[in-house]
Amino acid sequence: MIMRQITPDPIRAEYARLSHQYDHRWSFYVSQSVEETLRRVRVQPSDRVLDIGCGTGALLRSLRRRYPRIELTGVDASAEMLAIAAEKLRQGARLCLASAPRLPFRDETFDLVVSTSALHYFRDPGRVLAEMRRVLRPQGRIALTDWCRDFWTSRLLDRLLRRFNAAHYRAYALAQCAEMLWQAGLHPELLERYKIDWLWGLMTVVAVKPPD
Repeated sequence: MIMRQITPDPIRAEYARLSHQYDHRWSFYVSQSVEETLRRVRVQPSDRVLDIGCGTGALLRSLRRRYPRIELTGVDASAEMLAIAAEKLRQGARLCLASAPRLPFRDETFDLVVSTSALHYFRDPGRVLAEMRRVLRPQGRIALTDWCRDFWTSRLLDRLLRRFNAAHYRAYALAQCAEMLWQAGLHPELLERYKIDWLWGLMTVVAVKPPD
């Protein structure tokens, strides 16, 4: 019998290891990236929101505090991160263990799809964006926040992590992100890059799914 060695997923392995220290270790970055994202996207209290790569639930919890009756769903590939999110949110959101390229939802389920600090992990961002578009209703919105290679600090981090961190894939410039959205059939309505401190250079893009 031939036995096949299964290579562990580097992203799942990294976040299984980091899950219990993640909120403390990255508290400034997470809180600022969540706030900057929500500042740039319109959210309605009646929206059905999906957070892809929701991690320990920081963005979902912020939305729950602002809109107590909003319908929230979070997806993450790390069971350990989702367990912490479940403790934070109690019954305030539906949480699903799933990967971004294979979302376990029907077509046109959500009004808003959000993802923060996850784009640089996706091996096939085009496929992920296609899945986001699939589960989004017509005229729904996608909001992505991630590192921006237009800043030299982000380029340096990207080069280092691509060499030394198996979980990291690559960071993108704002123009590259906009082009990927267009190719996925999404219409960008906001493209913005900014810094939250001397090190972290981010971008947020908001795009709309046009009516069929």
